[in-house]
Amino acid sequence: MSFLLTLFAQAPFLDPDGAGRVSVRTFAAILGAGFLIAIAGHVIQSRVLVAFGIALVFGATVFVPAVLALLN
Repeated sequence: MSFLLTLFAQAPFLDPDGAGRVSVRTFAAILGAGFLIAIAGHVIQSRVLVAFGIALVFGATVFVPAVLALLN
């Protein structure tokens, strides 16, 4: 588990100055991509795409900020 947290702490969406701040553009991109993928999944009736889109939205809004809060 510590390996995953270390890898996550070095993620590219963190600011390069090492202050632990997060790039809002990256979260917005992940969130937008999640919504677009989920909408596309609904249009073509693909449960896999809908689930992947929802997972991206969940990750961008809940999981990633929670892990970053635990790391700081």
